[in-house]
Amino acid sequence: MTKEKMKIGEVSKPRFEFRTFGRDFEEAAYRMTRLSIPVPEKVWERTSKEIYIVSKTNDINNTKIRDGKMDIKTFVQEVDGLEQWNPLMKGKFPMKSEILEKEVFPAFQVTMPKLKTKEYTIDEFLTIVKNHPDLQAVSVEKERYGYMVNDTICEYAMVWINGAMVETVNSESTEIEDIKKTIKTLGLEGVENINYLQAVKRVTGIIDKKLAN
Repeated sequence: MTKEKMKIGEVSKPRFEFRTFGRDFEEAAYRMTRLSIPVPEKVWERTSKEIYIVSKTNDINNTKIRDGKMDIKTFVQEVDGLEQWNPLMKGKFPMKSEILEKEVFPAFQVTMPKLKTKEYTIDEFLTIVKNHPDLQAVSVEKERYGYMVNDTICEYAMVWINGAMVETVNSESTEIEDIKKTIKTLGLEGVENINYLQAVKRVTGIIDKKLAN
């Protein structure tokens, strides 16, 4: 089978990912900058403000809202400690109550709240989330820097989760062995793989567990 050439900033087949969060990944970030091949200017530096919707009862569906649009990804499988996620749904606000009932709240794996109107603005939806005992809306701001190491898409980012700043590094590809090589190259062997959903839950105290460092 022909190996897929990774292209940063472009859609590919579902990728596997290693990502971790902590207080300090300066060494791994430095090695990324030195080992990366040239990447498109559009991924040199990116910033975003997002809202993650986390559920006490769900660890397999990752939901975020950015620029008035909702994106839900679902966990597919873990292979050799690397995670694969696929898109589950995409939608925008105002959002019809039918979509909330059939696609969004089932992804949270919580009791379905009673919806009283045919569609909801983002503020109306966030009010439902605020009033639900098992849901929490979390502010996530990102400052991301993109690289390519060993034909894997890499990133170093500073992330503010409800105002608390943490660092994250990642490597993703359709090729598992390329990611393993990159983990070793960046000095990240033995570091826990922590996805965004887990990181947000740990920082906000929903999960009583520390980050990687």
